[in-house]
Amino acid sequence: MSSTNRTVVVTGIGATTPLGGDVASTWEGLIAGRSGVSPLTQDWAEQLPVRIAAQIAVEPGEIIPRPQARRLDRSAQFALIATEQAWADAGFTGKAGEDSSVDPDRLGTVIASGIGGVTTLLDQYDVLKEKGVRRVSPHTVPMLMPNGPSANVGLAVNARAGVHTPVSACASGAEAIGYGIEMIRSGRADVVVAGGTEAAIHPLPIAAFGNMMAMSKNNDDPQGASRPYDVDRNGFVLGEGSGVIVLESEEHARARGARIYVEAVGQGISADSHDIVQPEPAGNGIAHALQNLLANTDIDPSEVMHVNAHATSTPAGDIAELKALRKVFGDDTDHMAVSATKSMTGHLLGGAGGVESVASILALTNRIAPPTINIARLDPEAEASADVVRNEPRKLPAEGRIAALNDSFGFGGHNVVLAFRTI
Repeated sequence: MSSTNRTVVVTGIGATTPLGGDVASTWEGLIAGRSGVSPLTQDWAEQLPVRIAAQIAVEPGEIIPRPQARRLDRSAQFALIATEQAWADAGFTGKAGEDSSVDPDRLGTVIASGIGGVTTLLDQYDVLKEKGVRRVSPHTVPMLMPNGPSANVGLAVNARAGVHTPVSACASGAEAIGYGIEMIRSGRADVVVAGGTEAAIHPLPIAAFGNMMAMSKNNDDPQGASRPYDVDRNGFVLGEGSGVIVLESEEHARARGARIYVEAVGQGISADSHDIVQPEPAGNGIAHALQNLLANTDIDPSEVMHVNAHATSTPAGDIAELKALRKVFGDDTDHMAVSATKSMTGHLLGGAGGVESVASILALTNRIAPPTINIARLDPEAEASADVVRNEPRKLPAEGRIAALNDSFGFGGHNVVLAFRTI
């Protein structure tokens, strides 16, 4: 089948995050304005300048049997847990083929990670140094591969249309969902399991990010450390977890009687070509991604009532994004409720786009925008550029078709904007 005009919808969602082990608990935490950030109590954290993180709420060992878990990097464990939820939520009762409503040859997976199996790599190197060659796990290579989560998800659901792993730093999860949308629109697949995952809470990444001055060092106030748009923001808080959605052609979904959450309208992608880590300060690259989204989809700016912003709580990045929104949407920006959910989940790096897509989808279906917490003093530049949802959730229009954007940007200048819309 070949088509470029197929409507893509979301029929299943799953997540495991610092706020909860499933979608319901994560959403409850977001709407309640609850922070998932806590002190790091591991012995290795004592030596670090940053001793806080948004750690997963439910350990995967409570869900995945130990023999299986030993063969999976932590990032793959998260992805499998989120996928199992999303797959069941979409109404599938078994893997493709066992459930006759989905053909394995028409099913794909696109699960991204910004860093991959970094904890496996570093832990097994420690084993090599301390215990010798023979004690290194024979599962190390498939565990550390960045495509490991997507491959394991593909095996779990019996996907044969393609198993993919875009790697674009903190934009990876969003790019994965955008790629999944295109797989269905182009006719390569009828169903795609897409999202992002990350498990990088380890002394080396934390030390490296900390030495870059990218992370908050508010060790004495963990829950208040991630503060997008606040004048005193001083860096992001590292998080971990996974968000996965089931994408499906509308025709396929309706034929099997599936419940549809929203339409997955499309994506806009660009690159800053400015600096390997610093955002382009005027937001020109982000604006280009937004313009590409408008040019390549039928989204009308007047429909966009909500933006789940990338907003990591860094001085430069938060404002560049809002400048781009104002540049592209002009006065239409005034009716967009902008939420920065990383204030509660921390920054999940390659997993952020997946978790924040789940949040965007639920914001539309429940018609309520989550708050941005920890804003004591709103940055005047933010106040002049956008309508930031501060400290309390905000109701969205109760009637009519509305849309939401999910923004994700990453080191290397990667910019990805996803659009979802009520049916």
